[in-house]
Amino acid sequence: MGLVVMSERELNRIEVLSQVSQGRMTVVSAANVLNLSRRQVHRLLRVFQTDGPAALRHKARDRRSNNRIDPAVREFALALVKERYADFGPTLAAEMLLEHHNLKVSRETLRKWMQADGIWLSRKQRRTFHQPRLRRECFGELIQIDGSDHRWFEDRAPPCTLLVFIDDATSTLMQLRFVKSESTFSYFEALEGYLGDHGRPVAFYSDKHTVFRVAQQGAKSGHGMTQFGRALNELNIEILCANSSQAKGRVERANRTLQDRLVKELRLAGISDMEAANAFLPGFMQRYNTRFAKSPRRPDNLHRALNVEPDRLRDILCWRDERYVDRNLVLRYDRKRITLEENDLTRGLVGKYVDSYEYQDGTLEFRSKGVPLPYSAYDKDQRVSHAAIIGNKRLSAVLEHIKQEQDKAPPKKCRAGTQATRYSPTGRRNNGWNSRLAKAAKEKRAASQGSDV
Repeated sequence: MGLVVMSERELNRIEVLSQVSQGRMTVVSAANVLNLSRRQVHRLLRVFQTDGPAALRHKARDRRSNNRIDPAVREFALALVKERYADFGPTLAAEMLLEHHNLKVSRETLRKWMQADGIWLSRKQRRTFHQPRLRRECFGELIQIDGSDHRWFEDRAPPCTLLVFIDDATSTLMQLRFVKSESTFSYFEALEGYLGDHGRPVAFYSDKHTVFRVAQQGAKSGHGMTQFGRALNELNIEILCANSSQAKGRVERANRTLQDRLVKELRLAGISDMEAANAFLPGFMQRYNTRFAKSPRRPDNLHRALNVEPDRLRDILCWRDERYVDRNLVLRYDRKRITLEENDLTRGLVGKYVDSYEYQDGTLEFRSKGVPLPYSAYDKDQRVSHAAIIGNKRLSAVLEHIKQEQDKAPPKKCRAGTQATRYSPTGRRNNGWNSRLAKAAKEKRAASQGSDV
């Protein structure tokens, strides 16, 4: 007869029925062991005693299922998927087959077909692995920077952002600063502290935040770099952007550690505001670096001396731009109307561009070839531009500013309803066909024709 393939359940039934046939077990006990009825046990016992143990084998084994789908249907479905829905998932592909081709196939069946045919990969097969990157060899060669928005003071104060500068070679915290949000000026402030403490590193490593990278690289206008990038370029420091969070995992893991340790130390110290927290950070950094900092592979320190005068550094770490001067010696900046005072220098600036310098304290200067220009400003007094586009990382700070402005004064009244459309000249002249005289002549002719009748 040869080998007979049987399942574990079938082998268990053979063993129990053999004991019943030998009188070592009753039918009731066998029914309880096999979880079957007495009638079913009697039926199986009769088959076992008549045809032997092989008769207990399931009759459908090695036979095709009665509910199987025709192979032609499988081939047709896979052909449609390859032709039109190659990049679709099994669920969406099954919906499209039913909706557009009246072919009903369950998503799990289609998933198995697509996996067997190599069209679809399982989640486990699609998983990507990020290979660990070795640390840089020298201190000051690469500094990872990031901002962590968190409730650093728990419920004692609103959320804020901690700017973190960490050395890639040693995991040393180089600079920490609490700010309201990630902005260009907040990074300028932290960068100024970093340069004063350590000097200029070789490069900074950041994410793709708009502070560091121009979002639209193919833009025709602009200079291809942000204000922060322009400042680093003048300081001869490179800025590199990571393609993923895992690439700058050093600073990401430091953020997670700080969100645990620093929050609790601020609570123990009774600190509930950013000013006191920034004063607390130097001592915390020293303790943290003693505990977690590593030794570099090479002892070289690649930081360079700053060698920049304070006034020159102030002009670098500011918001620089250019503004066009019209024929009335007027230029516009941040919804302000700037009027230059008339003198021998400003008279020659009509139709030219001047440099604007906006500093952290709100001071605004305009210069032409390095010479400051006297001016007067007119503010349109709109607190926040209506429907302004705000980045996600600045939303909390902007909402806080809006609430403060709303508490100061009520908003300006705006006209409601449909506004009259302004006249736009078409360039066509009126030949007089619809003038008052033409209308009077037309009425006179109509009246005369009526009297003649």
